[in-house]
Amino acid sequence: MAKVSRNEARLHRHQRVRKNIFGVANKPRLCVFRSLNDIYAQIIDDEKGITLASSSSIDHELKSQVQKLSKTEQAIAVGKNIAERAKEKNITEVVFDRGGYQYIGRVKALADAAREAGLKF
Repeated sequence: MAKVSRNEARLHRHQRVRKNIFGVANKPRLCVFRSLNDIYAQIIDDEKGITLASSSSIDHELKSQVQKLSKTEQAIAVGKNIAERAKEKNITEVVFDRGGYQYIGRVKALADAAREAGLKF
């Protein structure tokens, strides 16, 4: 039996979760991607297939602010930023898509920061 890599296992979990999570215009999907060094968040309308707002730790606005922060603190900054950008587009409610990652650490920090900044999910 072939050994499955960590990323293949995560993608399998993500596909399993995505069967039930779908973002619509009035309640889009907040999708999180976590790489080894950075974290990314997008608000997506799955009906139209478009990204409504995005933020990441490599974003031009945040890069200078998060350079010397820990990864968890970077995730908190990205969570606050994505919530602000969502408010600018009149988005208050989202469906949270953790991307196949466990809801701990940076993913949880991003979600909690987005909630504190005003997003409901």
